[in-house]
Amino acid sequence: MNLHQFKFVHEAAKRNLNLTETAKALHTSQPGISKAILELEEELGVDIFVRHGKRLKRVTEPGLQVLQSIDVILREIGNLKRIGDEFAMQDAGTLSIATTHSQARYVLPEPIAALRRKYPKVSISLHQGSPQQVAQMVLDGAADIGMATESLADMPGLVTLPCYEWQHVLVMPPSHPLAQASRISLEQLAHEPLISYHPAFTGRKSIDQAFAQRGLTPHVVMEAIDADVIKTYARLGLGLGVVAEMAVKDDPLANTPNGDLVSRPVGHLFGPNLARVAFKRGAYLRQFVLAFAELVSDRLNRQSILKAVQSPGTAASEAAEGDYGL
Repeated sequence: MNLHQFKFVHEAAKRNLNLTETAKALHTSQPGISKAILELEEELGVDIFVRHGKRLKRVTEPGLQVLQSIDVILREIGNLKRIGDEFAMQDAGTLSIATTHSQARYVLPEPIAALRRKYPKVSISLHQGSPQQVAQMVLDGAADIGMATESLADMPGLVTLPCYEWQHVLVMPPSHPLAQASRISLEQLAHEPLISYHPAFTGRKSIDQAFAQRGLTPHVVMEAIDADVIKTYARLGLGLGVVAEMAVKDDPLANTPNGDLVSRPVGHLFGPNLARVAFKRGAYLRQFVLAFAELVSDRLNRQSILKAVQSPGTAASEAAEGDYGL
């Protein structure tokens, strides 16, 4: 057995058993992949895949265990390469970050700037996407670290650690009647047009759940993934904007005497949200990756991160959260 066979089996599983797509991804021929997989099965003495003619139909029960072992082997090979890179260039390389727009726009600029000051030879590759895409990029090894509020804690293969809590706020023109309210209720919001995040982003699930629990239906007239877009349309009077509190923290036109928006906290309605960072379980983390995590949140430290990443099973994240008192 050899590394090429492992890569072919791994990629075939990743490509939903489509050998044509597998061959394209690996820049090789489909017959060569089929032959290599058959040779590996013959050497192991088990069928990894069930076939219909020349097509792969599904993974066998022993094949599932083989795939798990191959995942470990390929991950450790990647770790070996990163260890080599680490010791060849202690303070240089590329930090790849997968995150959502809100984190990239409002939370990460200062930590990234601080990391660049500390490690001037490190370049940053910032990938933005949905929480699900963020999780997948970390799992695929395309990103060293992921950061989001939704989805990360639900992905097998990831270690997720609590980063910071935040709440939603309402944004509206100063002339809106609710701008003068000392405390806003769900019943009041149910009668207002709302501009909110897309259901997969920035705590939108908690907003919908809050209304549903009270038997209310929110009147959402517009959805977006970008808080700046939500604020723009709230300024035009299209509706009340529901955004993350960090989106108004440094906005010069919000909550200022000459501003055209005011914000009101609604954490009492929708509850707190927990942003998390994610790492691939078992991954080798370079020193500047750990340094960046510590810059993102004072809840994170390299000892607890390394302990969680190297611990087997889902208990790792739970144990780590215990370390943080959560």
